[in-house]
Amino acid sequence: MIFILLSGLVVGALGRLVIPGPNPMSVLMTIVVGLGGAILGGAIGWALFGSSGGFILAVVGAALIVLWIERGRTRRANML
Repeated sequence: MIFILLSGLVVGALGRLVIPGPNPMSVLMTIVVGLGGAILGGAIGWALFGSSGGFILAVVGAALIVLWIERGRTRRANML
């Protein structure tokens, strides 16, 4: 369980580093982004290669989730 949380933290942090600019998130949100990125990267890898995605696709998946969160924040700020 601790390994899963730590790997989610590492993948989420790397996913946040890939996206330029400030990405204000808590540690818990970074872990959730990392775990979601691992799931998304695994799905992408399975669809493209027929096997799990691996570490790099997990980071790419986390970066895509960070982009999605930032886009939602920008839209919400523009609506107000």
